[in-house]
Amino acid sequence: MNSGLDIGSKYAYWRLGLALILVVAASFVMMPVLAASSDSEEGIEWGVMAMTMLGGLAVFLYGMEQMAEALKKVAGESMKQILARLTSSRVMGLITGAFITAIIQSSSVTTVMLVGFVTAGLMSLTQAIGVILGADIGTTITAQIVAFKVTKYALLLVAVGFAMIFTGRNERIKQYGNLVMGLGMIFFGMGIMSEGMRPLRDYEPFILLMQNVSNPLVGILVATIFTSLIQSSSATMGVVIALALQGLITLEAGIALALGANIGTCATAGLAAIGKPREAVRVAVAHVTFKIIGVALILPFIPYFAVLVRDLSPAAAGTLVGMDRLAAETPRQIANAHTLFNIGIALVFLPFSNQFARFCEWIVPDRPLSPEEGLVRPSYLDVALIDTPTLALERARLEIGHMGDFVNRMLLESIPALLSGKLEQIREISAIDDKVDILYAEIVAYLGKVGKKELTDSQAKQLSKLLAAVNDLENIGDLIETNALDLAEQCADQHLHMSDVTKKVLTDLHTSVAGSVEVALRAVIMNDAVAARVVIGMKRQIQEQVTSAELHEARRLVANAPNRVAVYSVEVELIEKLKRVYYFAKRMAKTIDQGNSTDASVKDVG
Repeated sequence: MNSGLDIGSKYAYWRLGLALILVVAASFVMMPVLAASSDSEEGIEWGVMAMTMLGGLAVFLYGMEQMAEALKKVAGESMKQILARLTSSRVMGLITGAFITAIIQSSSVTTVMLVGFVTAGLMSLTQAIGVILGADIGTTITAQIVAFKVTKYALLLVAVGFAMIFTGRNERIKQYGNLVMGLGMIFFGMGIMSEGMRPLRDYEPFILLMQNVSNPLVGILVATIFTSLIQSSSATMGVVIALALQGLITLEAGIALALGANIGTCATAGLAAIGKPREAVRVAVAHVTFKIIGVALILPFIPYFAVLVRDLSPAAAGTLVGMDRLAAETPRQIANAHTLFNIGIALVFLPFSNQFARFCEWIVPDRPLSPEEGLVRPSYLDVALIDTPTLALERARLEIGHMGDFVNRMLLESIPALLSGKLEQIREISAIDDKVDILYAEIVAYLGKVGKKELTDSQAKQLSKLLAAVNDLENIGDLIETNALDLAEQCADQHLHMSDVTKKVLTDLHTSVAGSVEVALRAVIMNDAVAARVVIGMKRQIQEQVTSAELHEARRLVANAPNRVAVYSVEVELIEKLKRVYYFAKRMAKTIDQGNSTDASVKDVG
């Protein structure tokens, strides 16, 4: 990553510039047209209104996407660390889920992270349920933001954000510029939609239609379908509040639409769980269950809920009546209702999180892999996180650990089996390399996709280190698979036998090398430079053991034993392969140790 703009970055910034020009043009062209159409005696100009509504929605959605992406890049690392440090406290999980999702405005990203932690055993499903409930509260912050009547400052935010993007001297300032510009575009899109709906205030058929939406079941159905189609409850709430800003809907109708948006957003979790591990499906089941039961519980009490919301929300100043009063009060009331509903769900269901976890495990039980599904599949890689490189790279680390489990098993079991002459066991262990190869291909392909995204210098370095580490790990697996089996077959075919003293020498060397691989893996998975330096520091010990083993072999070469030369060749070959295994373990460690340049001048064992 250099300090200048690459082609992809230049394209992104020119695209933002074009978006800014279009937004400003819309402010000068569309608004006067709308004003004229609303005052026209000839009625509503439907084509202009449709263009304005769709254009406003597009600007709103684009702003949301830009703001969310900037927030994920700015807060991604902190978000990961906060979630990883969750305690067993349900309340803390609830607060953390709400806080993180309020920051990144994506409950989907929060949910995907939860799946990874549950799969890795770092968090129980019960803990995850608390975070899910909190994430649902966090998503309501968008509605709270857009309910503020600050649309007249929208273009100022757009201009400030645009200036930060072009004049910022580091990536972080540019991301904050994306955040500010995205927020401005959200407000501006809201203003366009709201103004576009102004002519409908005097259009009797539309007023009658909105009265039908006041029927809770109709409102819930409409919002559910709309949210399922556009995959964003925040966008649905934006449209609802835009209607409210013109006084076109009542609070009761807004509550019904908000409830539908809450159910419709479950479609996102459902789609995200397709083809995913069982843990992901359980998270989706929990999400859907909470929403549907919550809506069913509050549906009969919407009128009473509306009274509560009105009492808790600020009243309009002055003597406004009719649509003007609705326009002044209803947007904030709908946003508050949306938030209160999700807080209510959390308070009702949080005490029963253990029961819900068991329910989800009953609905979605574990199942073994079928032959058609292959030998193994990744446990942590998720394409939904590729757009958030910080989280994607952490997920790749976990998958390297998954791959390392198989390599460790091969290394720990194959050499003792070889020394014991257990040929069939060696063949079974060597077959594990097929799983290693599958995971290797999946990890490299995943990291390749991450590499196509805009990465910071730090992320690019992490990506390079992980690619190097997974290559070294794969080389270790190939060494074990190929050479252990070949040597075992050679011993079996020629009836070769090693002395007990030789087995002890080789076993000690194998134990040290296997330990270096295990610590190197921990260094990669935990990004632990201290563990990496331990592996590098084992060089002298390994070298001494190798020298001792080679001297032992030289003395054994002249021993009076059957097939001495053939046995010697096998033993020396085994020593050489163990040296190579340590060489790759040390290379893995060096990718993590920031101070490995001091070791660069020292000749490698391998």
